[in-house]
Amino acid sequence: MTAFDRRDLGLLLLRLGTGGVLAAHGTQKLFGWFGGHGIEGTGAFMESVGYTPGRASATASGLAETGGGTLLALGLATPVAGAAAAGAMAGAAAVHTPNGFFNANGGYEHPATLGLAAAALAIAGPGRLSLDHAFRHVVDRGWMVPSALAFTAATTALVIGARTRRMRRQKQGEQEALFEE
Repeated sequence: MTAFDRRDLGLLLLRLGTGGVLAAHGTQKLFGWFGGHGIEGTGAFMESVGYTPGRASATASGLAETGGGTLLALGLATPVAGAAAAGAMAGAAAVHTPNGFFNANGGYEHPATLGLAAAALAIAGPGRLSLDHAFRHVVDRGWMVPSALAFTAATTALVIGARTRRMRRQKQGEQEALFEE
C-alpha cells in the first residue's frame, strides 16, 4: 500500500506543529533566538526555580526541546524524540504547577499539552510521511518506545525529585517574622 491516508497527514501536521513549537522554544534557551535569554539567562532562571546547576539544566532542557522537536517534525527517531521532549515538558510543568492549570495564570497547561502530544507521537509513530518511514524505521523500532519512555520517565523523576527536595529545603530555611514591626 503506497497511498497516504488521512492518518498519515494528521500525524504529519501534529509532528510539524508540536515539533516546531518545541524546537523554537528550545532555541530560545540555547541561542537566545525568538526573544529568548540564551544559555546564561536561562541558566540563571533554572537556578532560581531549583534546577541546579543552572547552565547544565538549561543546556539539557534546550537540547531536549530543540533536538526532540526537530526530530519529531522530521519524523526521525520518533520514540526517542518524543520521549526526550515529553521529559523536558514534565520538568517545565513542575515549575508551573503551583500556579494551577491554566496558562493565563502561569499554569502548566502549555507544557502539559506539548508533553502529552510528544509522548503520543512517540507511541503512535510518525506515519508514512516521515524520515523514519523513508529509512525503513531503522531508528523507530517497537522496542524503542517503552525503552525510551521508561528511561525518560526515570530520569525525569530523579531530576524533578531532586528539584523538589531542594525547593523544600530552601523553604524550610526561610523563617517568617514572629512579630510585625
